[in-house]
Amino acid sequence: MSVQQKLVLASGSPRRVELLNQAGIEPDRLLPTNIDETPLKSEHPRSLARRLSRTKAEKAFEHLRENDSHHDCFVLAADTVVAVGRLILPKAELAEDARQCLRLLSGRNHKVYTGLCLITPKGKIRQKIVETRVRFKRLSSEEREAYQSSGEWRDKAGGYAIQGLAGTFVVRLVGSYTNVVGLPLYETSALLGGEGYKLHLRWQQSGA
Repeated sequence: MSVQQKLVLASGSPRRVELLNQAGIEPDRLLPTNIDETPLKSEHPRSLARRLSRTKAEKAFEHLRENDSHHDCFVLAADTVVAVGRLILPKAELAEDARQCLRLLSGRNHKVYTGLCLITPKGKIRQKIVETRVRFKRLSSEEREAYQSSGEWRDKAGGYAIQGLAGTFVVRLVGSYTNVVGLPLYETSALLGGEGYKLHLRWQQSGA
């Protein structure tokens, strides 16, 4: 039995593609969306992740519908937000962003929220927020400078990539590790499976 369903990932993130591949899913199409990710005034980090993931999914789905290519397509979007308390850390683009993030994270607890949004071929919207608590060790100035020099922080929420060198900073993690990487696999597969996406059938085909 062949799989007619298609999965469109509303992202161009290599990390999210790799995580989907780990779950046995090869997105049929990547459809990154360009949206304003600026938090609203007094917006909670959890609310921001929820809002941005839905906006990305809806924009991608609308693009598919306008081009009459949404049939049999599931659209999946995700947005990851790192916060210390209610303070939302930026997606580091400049060295100064990474420097400020590392100062804030050093020796402290922080939370990583990923908003998931799935739109089914019939236009049904399902959302999920996943939260992981992380604690960093106290970082020396030498460690901060060395990590900044590595460049791993570029385009990363909170200015670090847990799957890289920053994994050595983590003292404690409570919750989903893959959530911190950028896509919580358990919750993503449960969301897809709950809406009829034939994940296990794809596993069978990949081994055929």
